[in-house]
Amino acid sequence: MNYKQSLLIAALLGAITVAIGAFGAHALRPGLEAAGRLDTFETGVKYQMYHTLAIFLTGLLQIQRPHKLLNRASLFFLLGILIFSGSLYTLSLSGITKLGAFAPIGGVLLIVGWICLAFSIAKLPDSAN
Repeated sequence: MNYKQSLLIAALLGAITVAIGAFGAHALRPGLEAAGRLDTFETGVKYQMYHTLAIFLTGLLQIQRPHKLLNRASLFFLLGILIFSGSLYTLSLSGITKLGAFAPIGGVLLIVGWICLAFSIAKLPDSAN
């Protein structure tokens, strides 16, 4: 993803994350508590927001220093959110525990995003100061 796509996706994901969190905290809370899945749902929301911010910050870095690893970092963060948080939301709402097996795949994608980000930062030139 280029910087504009990263920033746009982060902005939209930010709004979606707040909406999902609010919906879970209010409308879904009784059902999630009864099923013992509130913590699982909240973990999905937290990781979605953390990585939405990571996409946003990666987009800002892309403005200064476009690099294919930054593009990949944003993409891995997005895929990780979809699979990690998505599987936790689905598990929380459906009770199908087998869906939890997808969360580690999303987690690995998030880790790969951070590694791409780290390598892209390592390639930045040292400051002249």
